Order: sequence, then structure tokens, then C-alpha cells
Amino acid sequence: MGGDPYVPPDGGEEAGVPDPYGDRALLTAAMAKGYDAVPAQERDRLRRYLEAVVAARPAPVHTTVAFNAVYFGYDLGGDGYGGSPLRLDDFPVITFGERAPALPVGAMVCVATGSDPLYAEVVYREGAHPEAGDLGDVPAWVSGAPAGAEGPGRPRDGAAPRRRELLVPDLHAFGPALALPPARLHRLRTRGRWLNEDGHVVVDVHYPSPEAAGCDDETAYADHLLTTAREQLLSPFVPVSLASLVGGTRDDDLRAGLLGVLDTVRGVLGSSAALRVWGHYAVSRASLADSWRHTGPLGGDDLRSLAAAVERAATPGKRRYGLTAPNIMYTAIGPRLRAFPGAAELLRGVGYASAVCRANLALADIVRGESERGLFPNGSRVTLDDAFEGGGVWRTRHPGATEPSGDPLDPAGRGWISTLPAPPEPEPETDLEPVDLPLADDASLGTGDLLRDDDRETVWRAPLRLAQLIGGWFPLPPRMARDLHRSLGRRHTVRLEVDHDGETLDEKRATQHVTADFDGAAGRLTGIAWPGGFHPGIMLDLRWLRGGTSIRLATTRLEQQVRVGDRETGHCYDPRVLTREDVPGSDRHGDSAAGLGPRQLVMRTVRRCGLLTLDGHALMDRSVLPSAVYGRRPARSQAAALEWAVADLLAERVLEPAVGSRDAWGQPHFPAREREPAIPLVGYRPARRVIRTWGGTDTEPGGAERLAAQLVSGHLRRLRPGCSPSDAQRAAFREHCRRLGKADGWELPHGYTFVTEHIRGH
Repeated sequence: MGGDPYVPPDGGEEAGVPDPYGDRALLTAAMAKGYDAVPAQERDRLRRYLEAVVAARPAPVHTTVAFNAVYFGYDLGGDGYGGSPLRLDDFPVITFGERAPALPVGAMVCVATGSDPLYAEVVYREGAHPEAGDLGDVPAWVSGAPAGAEGPGRPRDGAAPRRRELLVPDLHAFGPALALPPARLHRLRTRGRWLNEDGHVVVDVHYPSPEAAGCDDETAYADHLLTTAREQLLSPFVPVSLASLVGGTRDDDLRAGLLGVLDTVRGVLGSSAALRVWGHYAVSRASLADSWRHTGPLGGDDLRSLAAAVERAATPGKRRYGLTAPNIMYTAIGPRLRAFPGAAELLRGVGYASAVCRANLALADIVRGESERGLFPNGSRVTLDDAFEGGGVWRTRHPGATEPSGDPLDPAGRGWISTLPAPPEPEPETDLEPVDLPLADDASLGTGDLLRDDDRETVWRAPLRLAQLIGGWFPLPPRMARDLHRSLGRRHTVRLEVDHDGETLDEKRATQHVTADFDGAAGRLTGIAWPGGFHPGIMLDLRWLRGGTSIRLATTRLEQQVRVGDRETGHCYDPRVLTREDVPGSDRHGDSAAGLGPRQLVMRTVRRCGLLTLDGHALMDRSVLPSAVYGRRPARSQAAALEWAVADLLAERVLEPAVGSRDAWGQPHFPAREREPAIPLVGYRPARRVIRTWGGTDTEPGGAERLAAQLVSGHLRRLRPGCSPSDAQRAAFREHCRRLGKADGWELPHGYTFVTEHIRGH
């Protein structure tokens, strides 16, 4: 039956769960800008679908798997991706026990079996180090070790580390038509040649660089989609193409849009009241409640037994006379679960991923609810130490009261850190205080730009510096200072009009009488009372009409409010000055490191002393960090506290590892230079996140939210049985394929039509 050109609905929500191939696309252009940029109504529609995906899938749903579901069109009726027109020939092939490229969670793969291909989606991944004991006890150096580590304190030499990993494939993700019969799958597991006995794939992963091995899951998956799976990403048969969402196929635009959509998906999963999230994995609260009520293997009794075993893991069997060194034990959850009677069958297939996530969430809830920041009444301190190896490695220390307390659920990698060579003890004076670091001498940092200088006016733009904020002054450009000096003399009172774009200032701040003070060719305004919203790095425009005694100082508002690091701002700023000077211990009242904790000292030192890039990144030689904080080699306890703080910040992705080089004079460089020895760097990357849109949404009387007109990208829509697309929609799809550069995607897949780009809204 022929169909008329599709006329999109202009409003209203469908009653059931939204469908990626439904009348309205689930992904919108706003989602490519990140979670904070997405209107609430669009978030709600995506949340309803993803909650249904989590409920339908037998394994915990990783952020990247949730992205796959909405981007590639996962069918909730039982066909999975089987009803989506994906090209299976594009999938990379993996072979059990052999060398493999890095495959992140979310990768769609073909598992080699020697006969029929086995198509699957990687839904879970963990480190598979061979040294874990039967009860999950692992050597300290394994917990938190970088990829390729060869022993205690011995990272692998070379630039291409490798690591043994266990991948859990969902062998039923593509529906029953592409799944192997149970009997044949059982034979594959029994033979142990293509899959292990649990239906998992163990591979030796070779990473191209240490940086690639240390990437977070979302970045690794974005790299995978933009390289290995690029044809799959840019397929014209997905519900709505990423290229349509970002308006092009440039790599930079695609990467930014892809990371934005992943951020949106992660935010939606984390905001759902029906879900719990462990790391990047989401599980339904209903399934967790069922597992606690379950009385069989890996049920509530076993979960409580696991928590008790981890809590008591480091408790001495007998009381010893006198003081003893602390006892520390590391427990990997995956191997520990296998020790429970009757658990073997439940840990096969994707059941292993479910059991590991449930166990970690149970431990996390007990640590939160029954301990004081990880310290239990029996004196043991329990913390998560490694979120990747062996399903998660938990650290138990007894006694734990003397250990610095941080967030017990931030994987700090203290096991690996404890095996690193300790710094030499300093001179007898070990009671050092952190030094007040001077600002690094960065050429042209914050010097300002002359925007206009003619017979009528002078306009100059420069960022506000910390010293200027504290001292209440601001420099004048040389020509303005010279001309004002000639007409006013060495000191003169001038009128300063302050305009903080988008903000209302009180009269004392909006109009001020300040002093123009000149010393030769240099001049400055002194006695300025800076408004409360001004911070180091905010860009200021200074405007002077020639012949007058009034000067206007103004900020420029951004289109959207953003958070940069710990700073929230809605105005233009210089990222380099913000990194250098808006550091812990520095504000309009002063600049001092006194009283700062180890984390704040690390952040202050890296940002104040590191190599500074044009976009505000700061990178520092990790080996000199303790000396930079204290001005000399600190005591071992102080250095250890700083190293733990670095590990915490790296785990939270506030800092990131990098590799540079050191020249013959001891100066670090980034990127690393050829023929110079490589050195580890620790870098501050000021993540920039939109937190609200100026203007936002309109609200109608009664509190109902009304969306503004919205551009809806062209997308595929599944047709009802017996319907077919019109000629106009076939032609529109061919044009859509041309824009994507797809010479092989001319015709609509059977059972689908194409919804052309249109404006939607009231």
C-alpha cells in the first residue's frame, strides 16, 4: 500500500514506551551538547525508554550499551538489534585466548567459533589477572596497577602495554534468529576453545599507548566508534544519524557530539528513580530488591556473608602482644563469588556481570550505612581500591583508624602505590608547611588586547588577575595611560561605570569614584570595589571616550552558564588565567596554602606550577610534585598523603595521566620530544560543562512547561504492517544518504520510512 509523505505530529506524548524508530526520534540535537543542555521533556522520553531497556536486558546496562540501544534501535519486543538494519560484516572479529585490539564495553563483535559466526555485544569487561586466589585474595601490587605492570612497583617498559581482560558478550543481543541453539552453545563452552566454560571471552589486549589504556570507558568507546566502527556509526539505517545531530561529518564535530550524547545518556541513567548505578553500569532497583530477598545462591544471605568476609579479611586471628604493623588484604569480587556453593551456574553468560554489580552495590550500601567513611566498629577500614580488576578489588586494613579518611568508594589504587619506591627521607626537619607558590611566569598570560584605538575612543580587553582582585586595581593600556596622564596629572579621581552583563549591581558597585594613578608610561585604576561575581580570569572590556573623565568597565555574557572545574560562570573568561589563579586557597581575600588538605595542595600545585596550554590545561612532572608543594623534599608520610591524593583525583578524572619528556637541563616538555627520556606527567584538564541555558524554557500559567520551536533531525521510522513509504520519502532518504557520503545506502530498508527534517513546537 502506498503512503503519503509523512506529516509529523506537532505535540503530545505517546502513551507507551518510546521507540527509537517511532514517530518521534529519541535522540535530538540538544542531546549532542550534553545532559545539561537537554530540555526536561526530552530527558523524560529518553529516560522512559532506557528504564525499559534496563528492565528487559538480562545484564547490567553500561552507558555505552544504553547508547547503542537508542542509537542503533534496540527492540524491546524480543528481537534486540535483530530488527535493526545493522551490517554484521562491519563487526570486528575476536578469538578466545589470542591477541586482540582494545574492545570497550558496547563494541559489537563477531566471536570466532570455527564454524558459524557468533554475533554479540560486549556488555561487561574487567581485568583478568591470573594471580587472584580461590577466595578472591590478590597481591597488593595488582590492585590499581597500570596496564602492562609486570610486578610490584614495576610498570611495563615500552609504549604499547598489554593486559589480559575478560569480556562478557551478550550472545542473544541480536535476537533469536542470530543466536546459537542452546545445545551448540553448550558444546562451545565445554570445548573451551572459542569461549570459556562460562561463555566468556578472555583475550590479551594490546593498547597502542599508556594513554589509550588509561582512557575512561566513554572516551574509549568514542574512539572505537570513530575508527574501527566508523561505518557502523555513520550508517544511514540508524534511527537518527549523529551526522544529522551535529550538522556534518567533520571528525571534531562528530567526536564532540558523540561525547555529548554519551554524557546525556549517563545523566539520564543516573537521574532515574527506578535505577541504581555502579560506575557506568545501571541496574533496576526492583532486581536488586529481588536479589536481597532471594534465599538461594548469591541471594541476600550470600551478599551479607560476602560483606562480613571483606570486613573481617584483615582482622588478626589471635591477639598479639605489643604493637604490630597494620594488616592489609585485597579481595577481588569476581573470584570471591565463585567460592559460594551453587554459584557456578549463575555466573555463566551475562549472569556474571549481574552478580558482580549486585555484589559491589551491596558492599557499597553496607559501607555507607554501617561504617564511618569506611571505618567499621571492629576497627577495620574497608575501601574500594580498584574498580576494574577482577570485578572490583576491595581493600581491608586493620587497624584502620589511623589511616587518612577519604571517600571509601573512590578507587584509589593504594595497593599498587604501596609497592612503588618510597621517596628518600628528608633532613631532620620534617615538620614542613606548604609553601605559598608564586605564579608561574607564562609569557603573555593575561596581558590584554587592544580592540580599538582611534580619535574617538580606546577599547581594551584583558582578564582580571588574582592580584588585581585582591588589591582592588586594574591596569590601563599604555596609550590610554599616557593621554590621561597628560590631561589629568599624576593622580586624579575618575568615574568608573561597571556593567556586569546580565546582572544588576547596587549603586556603590555600578558607579564608583576611583583613582587613576600614573607612574611614567604605566597607569592603573586603584580603589576599585569589585562586584561579588568577579573572579580571576573573567574578561573585562575597558572603554574610554577621549577627552572625558569617565571609564566604562564591562563583562560579556556567555550564551550558556558553564561550570569550569570548580568555578561556575556565565561570562567570558580566559581559561589560562582561570587555571593558574582560581586555585584552592586563593580568592579575593588572599592567596595562601595554609590549612589546605592534600587534595587541595595537589590541585593548587599542578595548576600553579604546571606547563600551561592555550586552552587552560596544566601538566606537571609527577616526580617533583611533593617538593613543589613543600619547597623541599617532605617527610615520607607527607609524600604518601600527596600520592594518595593524586590517585584519588586520577580515579575521579579530575586529573589525568600523561607522558612528557625531560631535556638535558631538567626542564619538562609536553608533548614528549624525540630523543629525550620519557617522564610521567599529571595533568589538570578543566572540564567545561553547560549547567543551564539562558532563557531556558517558557512556563505557561499553572506551571506547565512550554517548549520553544525545535529543529527535529531527519530520522528513520518503523512502518506499521502493510504500509510502505511514499516516493517522496524514498527520494528524501536518498538525499540523506548523499549528505552522509554513503554511495551504498540509496534505498530505504524494508519496513521503514524516512521522516524529513522539520520544526516542531507550539
